[in-house]
Amino acid sequence: MQPQSTAAFEAEETVRKIISKLRAAGDEGLLELRQRYDGVSNDVPIKVTALEVDRAYKEIDDEFLQALKQAKENITVYHKQQVRHSWFMDTKTGSKLGQLVRPLARVGIYVPGGTAAYPSSVLMNAIPAKVAGVQEIAMVTPPNKEGNIPAPTLVAAAELGITEVYRVGGAQAIAALAYGTKTINKVEKISGPGNIYVTLAKKLVYGQVDIDMLAGPSEILIVADKTANPRFIAADLLSQAEHDALSRSILITDDLLLAQEVQQGVEEQLEQLSRKEIARTAIDNNGLILVENDWEEIWRLVNQIAPEHLELHLNKAWEALNYVRNAGAVFLGPYSPEPLGDYLAGPNHILPTGGTAKFYSPLGVDSFIKRSSVIAYSEQDFYNEASNIVSLAEVEGLDAHARAVKVRLEGK
Repeated sequence: MQPQSTAAFEAEETVRKIISKLRAAGDEGLLELRQRYDGVSNDVPIKVTALEVDRAYKEIDDEFLQALKQAKENITVYHKQQVRHSWFMDTKTGSKLGQLVRPLARVGIYVPGGTAAYPSSVLMNAIPAKVAGVQEIAMVTPPNKEGNIPAPTLVAAAELGITEVYRVGGAQAIAALAYGTKTINKVEKISGPGNIYVTLAKKLVYGQVDIDMLAGPSEILIVADKTANPRFIAADLLSQAEHDALSRSILITDDLLLAQEVQQGVEEQLEQLSRKEIARTAIDNNGLILVENDWEEIWRLVNQIAPEHLELHLNKAWEALNYVRNAGAVFLGPYSPEPLGDYLAGPNHILPTGGTAKFYSPLGVDSFIKRSSVIAYSEQDFYNEASNIVSLAEVEGLDAHARAVKVRLEGK
């Protein structure tokens, strides 16, 4: 454990230095840090141009664009169900109480990049913000060494009307969003997953801005009985293992034969993967198949693990949902694999990890709003409650609070 702790400490110190550099030097510091960590020449501008977006559209095919548009529609329809509205209530004696719901004005979204394209991350970050009513969205994403951003990522941003796209990643991108530079105006909230440096930067700027969550390695927990298809389960376990060497893939079942068939299936399917070395490391180090006959114990384990992704391959999956208390996203039945949630179904794929589903929720419209309480008391209601306010204020020793009430009683 000691080397891991040392590595984490060193990473945080590096991030602190990056943030300090950015705050002190602004755009100049941002370019220097980008060159140091991404290998991009300072001649490459920070902001993506409209010409690059037009070129990106020419690089993608119609099949991808159709899939992207369908995903956009599904995700938008789902998140519109989460919209909150301001409300007001009248008391019996004529006073009014209520709540104002307002969107954040400006947010920043982090989209992983570099050598890979993640257009789904653009959709999952930006759509709930837009549905909430956020007017300004700034997107940061790391470029490759030539300073280019993958065409699918740029097209996804364009399809959502995002015109602020900046080719910068890592902790320096988070710092730029939090504190602002000449090119990148500061935001009120940052969302989106990244590597350990991105996560630590989000942790360190929290308070200056809000953040969505501190995401860790991806994870999947599958609960299955004898009715489950072992090939499906093996494939779904590997769908998370290929993310990262630290990803966790777990199966809990009451059927020994199913467990054996899944284990065999994982070995067979591993050889077919382009990212088999990463998946192999994840399965060897963090994979687990547990056979348990006591279903009460199974559900206790599920809720204790509080997985990011929970698949229920059970004869009575809907009934089993009653036992689930902690999970980022739940997938019911053999034809609801985790990648369905990653890309197309509609619910958000930015989910709590590492057991934080005990107290965190998926990214959603609520992540991009703020609420203000409203109080409008009538004169008579105020007089009726005045003595109670004074009593509570004086018990707490706050004389000025009490006086703010008493002054309104003078002459009554």
